Amino acid sequence: MPGQYNSNSQPPVAWRYSGNQLKRWRTKANVSREELATAANYSLDTIKSMEQGVRMPTPRVLDAADELCRAEGLLSAAKEYLQREKFPARAQDFMEREREAISLWWYEAMYIPGLLQTKRYAQTLIENHVPPLDAETTEERITARLERQVILTERKPPVALCFVIYEAALRSSQVDVEQLHRLLEVSRLRNVVVQVLPFEGAITAALLGPLVLLETRDHERFAYAEGQLGSEMTAEPGAVSRATERLSMIRAQALSPDESVRFIERMVDQS
Repeated sequence: MPGQYNSNSQPPVAWRYSGNQLKRWRTKANVSREELATAANYSLDTIKSMEQGVRMPTPRVLDAADELCRAEGLLSAAKEYLQREKFPARAQDFMEREREAISLWWYEAMYIPGLLQTKRYAQTLIENHVPPLDAETTEERITARLERQVILTERKPPVALCFVIYEAALRSSQVDVEQLHRLLEVSRLRNVVVQVLPFEGAITAALLGPLVLLETRDHERFAYAEGQLGSEMTAEPGAVSRATERLSMIRAQALSPDESVRFIERMVDQS
C-alpha cells in the first residue's frame, strides 16, 4: 500500500504537486478516475487520495496515467521526485525545516535526540519500530538519521544547538558507553550545548513529552512535537510562545553544561 500522510501539517509538496498534475492530466484527457484505477490496479479511493496529495503517487499509477492521458512522459517523469522518502511522512516537513535551521532547541524525555545518536543506538530504535519496517526501509532510516548529523559540524555559519535530555533517557537500557561518550564528544563543540534534566528537576512540562523549537534562515520560528499517534509543527505565534516558555522552564531546571558533563562522566565510570 502506498505511503499515506497522517500528520497534522500538510503532506509533502512533491506529493501534492504530483497529485494535482495527475488529476489535471486525467481531466484534460477525459479519463475517468475509475479507468485509471482499473489500469493501475488500485482502488478508486486510493487514486482519489493520490490526486488529493495525501498518498504518494506510485510509479505504477504515474506510468498508467501517462499512457492513458498521452502525456508523453511528463507524468512518468515525476517518479524521479517521488522516490522512497528517507523519513516517516509525518516528520518530513520538520526535516525540511531542520536543513534550513540557524538555531535549534531540543528537549527529549525518553530518547537521545536523533542528532546525537550513535549508529548502534539508532539501529536499535529503528529495528524495534512497531509495526516492523522492512530491511530496506530500516537501513534507509538509519542512514538518513546519521546523515542529518552534519548539522553539528558542517554548516557555515555554525548552527546554534541546545539539547536538554531527561535523565530517564540516559538510564534507558539502549544507552551504552559508546552513546555516553558520543554525548561528551558533542558537548565539546563550540556551537552545541548539552544539558541533563535530573529526575528531581522534572517539572510537569518536562513530563509531557519531547519538544523542539527551530528558527530558519528567514527567521521563521517553528515549534514541533511528536507523539505516538502523530506529530505537529506550527509557526502560530501563540503556540511558539508557549513552547518557548516551556523549554525555558525545563532548561532552568536542568544541570548547567559543566554539571551535565560531570553527570555523564559519572555514568561512564559506573558502566
